[in-house]
Amino acid sequence: MGTWQPEPAAFAGDIVLYDGLCGLCSRVVRFIARHDARGRFRFAALDSDVARALLAAAPAVPPLLPDSVILVEAGGRVSVESDAVLRIAASLDGPVRHLARLRIVPRVVRDAVYRLVARTRYRIFGRHDVCEIPAPWLRERFLDGA
Repeated sequence: MGTWQPEPAAFAGDIVLYDGLCGLCSRVVRFIARHDARGRFRFAALDSDVARALLAAAPAVPPLLPDSVILVEAGGRVSVESDAVLRIAASLDGPVRHLARLRIVPRVVRDAVYRLVARTRYRIFGRHDVCEIPAPWLRERFLDGA
């Protein structure tokens, strides 16, 4: 994958693209924000114009699954599925950063577990009819006008 700089400059930083209708995904976004004291991560729903623009600007985006979390890093790296989750975890504060050690597990195994959770997440954690409006303390970190 090549590197690229998303435009406009307002998109700078590391951006987590997530399923805005998923109850689990919304909880994970709040978790990331609470454990990201430096404010490294910004967020946008996968079905937003922001996400489409970011992904269109990337020259070599891996095939995307509708169930995939995507991490678009400022340096141009795009990660999906378990790789995205572990790269995010590695950057968080507190014990959760140690989850990144799961990179020693072969990707095929990690992604199989990721896909199992992705397939069952609506049944277990629910689904919103519309993207959840973030709490005021979190709103400024959303790129899609949430």
